[in-house]
Amino acid sequence: MNSSKVLLGILGGVAVGAIAGVLLAPASGKKTRKRIMNKTKDYAGDLKDQLNDLKDNVSHKFNGYLEDAKEVIDRNEKLIAKIEK
Repeated sequence: MNSSKVLLGILGGVAVGAIAGVLLAPASGKKTRKRIMNKTKDYAGDLKDQLNDLKDNVSHKFNGYLEDAKEVIDRNEKLIAKIEK
């Protein structure tokens, strides 16, 4: 299983648990809404960071594969040129 999927699943579970805990805790409606907003902002920031890391990782791997493909194409073009001589 992909570690980024596991991490996103854990983050989602933590967020749901935190929101449920806040909703079930004895506090006034105003305080509860404020807590939910604060937790939501915290988790949104964490999720944004994780998604940026994932994007960077995917981009890095894609660029590596692209370079590998360019090398294969270059080798094949040289081989074809040798054969045609």
